[in-house]
Amino acid sequence: MTVAPTLPGTVTVRAPAKVNLELRVGPRRADGYHDLATVFQAVSLHDEVSVARWDDWQVVAAGTYADLIPTGPDNLVVRAAQLLAQRYGIDETLSIRIDKDIPVAGGMAGGSADAAAALLACDELWGLGLDRDELSDLAAQLGSDVPFPLAGGNAMGSGRGEQLAPVLARGTFHWVFAVSDQGLSTPAVYAECDRLREAEGGDASVPEPRVSAEMMGALRRGDARELGRALHNDLEPAAFSLRPDLRELRDAGVEFGALGGVVSGSGPTVAFLTESHEASLDLSVSLAAADLCRDLRRAKGPVHGAHVITSPRGD
Repeated sequence: MTVAPTLPGTVTVRAPAKVNLELRVGPRRADGYHDLATVFQAVSLHDEVSVARWDDWQVVAAGTYADLIPTGPDNLVVRAAQLLAQRYGIDETLSIRIDKDIPVAGGMAGGSADAAAALLACDELWGLGLDRDELSDLAAQLGSDVPFPLAGGNAMGSGRGEQLAPVLARGTFHWVFAVSDQGLSTPAVYAECDRLREAEGGDASVPEPRVSAEMMGALRRGDARELGRALHNDLEPAAFSLRPDLRELRDAGVEFGALGGVVSGSGPTVAFLTESHEASLDLSVSLAAADLCRDLRRAKGPVHGAHVITSPRGD
């Protein structure tokens, strides 16, 4: 089958994964959601999404995690392209190729990165000229995590995580991501979080979510050791309850020398902050020898958000 990158007029966009440096989860709202206060950092694991005009909608998967990508019409990239087409009255169908290097169902917003990339790629393909605020508004309709890969860098998220504000930060941080061999359902993790809180006295004891002063200070100073101490995720107890092996993995990484470890988002990926690129290599070797996870990926952050890397408009 002919796939998108071989088609004339292809646009390709690269979008980053994210790690939640801090995730504070408020009481459950009447609509079942929770208000969040979170700090995102975009890291140097990327997916590439290529779009081109085609006779029908199709999704083609390639890359490290290609075998885990759904290629049907319910893929979020198709929904993103169709949302843009419907909004601006465009009657075209597309071939969409996803080159997948971000772990799937790992709490690193890989699907959201793909959706963000698809929005930007379609905007370029169709010559709509939308600004980032307009794209971000569309992204928020697709999911709470979709706006951030458009922005990249460091950002504070509020609401359900879709309301973003840039964070003043210095320096580059080095990460090791321990990827699990089985996913964790985001709704299941939130439900377990609610269950654990109910057992401890209910939402009355849960404060409104706020990012800590320690986190903001660590980022402003670019201090990796401070940042390691400030890493926090309110969903971590729920993830550990559902998957006790993740606690063992987190503790092992810290014992092996990480400055801090935290479940990213709803998991199951565990993110370890290290002092340097060399320290990341050492930690990876130790974790691999312990055989506690399926895969290990090294990255640095922050990095830029989604951006066009090939376009016929630039030729």
